[in-house]
Amino acid sequence: MVNYRYLGNSGFKISEITYGNWVTHASQVDDTDAIATVHAALDAGITTFDTADTYANTGAETVLGKALAGQRRESLEIFTKVYWPTGPKGPNDGGLSRKHIVEAINGSLSRLGTDYVDLYQAHRFDYETPLEETFQAFADLVRQGKVLYIGVSEWTAEQLRAGHALAKSYGIQLISNQPQYSMLWRVIEGKVVPAAEELGISQIVWSPMAQGVLSGKYLPGEPAPEGSRATDQNGSRFIQRFLQDDVLTAVQRLRPIADEVGLTMPQLAIAWVLQNPNVAAALVGASRPEQIASNVAASGVTLDADTMAAIDAAVAGVAVTDPEETYSVSPKSRD
Repeated sequence: MVNYRYLGNSGFKISEITYGNWVTHASQVDDTDAIATVHAALDAGITTFDTADTYANTGAETVLGKALAGQRRESLEIFTKVYWPTGPKGPNDGGLSRKHIVEAINGSLSRLGTDYVDLYQAHRFDYETPLEETFQAFADLVRQGKVLYIGVSEWTAEQLRAGHALAKSYGIQLISNQPQYSMLWRVIEGKVVPAAEELGISQIVWSPMAQGVLSGKYLPGEPAPEGSRATDQNGSRFIQRFLQDDVLTAVQRLRPIADEVGLTMPQLAIAWVLQNPNVAAALVGASRPEQIASNVAASGVTLDADTMAAIDAAVAGVAVTDPEETYSVSPKSRD
C-alpha cells in the first residue's frame, strides 16, 4: 500500500504516489481503460489525483470526474490547475486574472463532479497579471469553500517567496510547488528546494521517470519503441532532451543498481525522487491498470547512501543540475 506525507507546512496528508492524468486521459487512453486504471489506483491505496483544465482541453478533468464518481469524497484528495488557455482561447481564456480564475474553477468543479478541490494550483507564473490580483482571487475561493489549499507549478525560488508572502497576508496557505524532477532533471535542487524548505512548501514532482526514459526501454542507437511516449505527438516534444545517446547510455548503467536493490528501473526512479525530504509526492501516470501495482511498490522504499552515490555516478555528466536553467514560462508566451 501507499505511504502518506504531509503537504507543506500543513496538516494535509497526500499519498506519496499520486496519480496524474496528463497526456493519458481523453488522449492516449480510451475512457474505459482510463476509468479502470483509476480504480486500480484506488485499490492500491492511492487517494490523491492530479489533473488540470488544460489537459486534453478540459477532457482529462471530465474523465477523472467519471472515474471518481461514487467514491467517498472525503477520502480523496483532488488537485487541478489554472493558467493555460482552454476553450476558444479568447483574450480572457488564460492566465491568472480574477476573471479567468473564477471562471476556470467553476468549470473544473463541474467537470470533476465535486463541490471543492483540495489543492488548486497556478499552472505557471503569470507575468501579465499583478500577483496581488491572483492571490486575492485564490483567497476568495478558499473563503467560499471551493478550494482548500493553494499550490503552484514550476515557479522559481523568487516567485515562491513572493507568492508565499502574499498568501500569508491574505490569510491562506501556499503549500506546494509542482516542478519537473528526476535523476536526469535536478534543476530545483539549487534554489527552489532550499527556498521551499524555508517557506514550508513541498514539491509534488512530475516526470520522475523522465518521460519514461528512466524505464530503460529507450536504447542508444536504436529507434524508439512503437507506441512509446517518444512516438506520441502529445508527449514527444517533452522527451526529446533525454533521447541523446550519452543520456541513454547512462540510463543503462542504472540497471545493475536497480537489480542490486531488488527494484525495477521505474521503481528505482520513483523511489529516488521520494528520498528528497522536500518531495511530498511523485506524480505517476499509467495507461494500463497493471502498471499501478508496480509503481506503488516504490512507496516506502529507502535507498541507502551507497545506492544514492552509485546513481549519481551513473548519470554524472548528463543530469541537468544548473539552477539557472529556465523552467518557468517566459513573459508573453502564454498563448
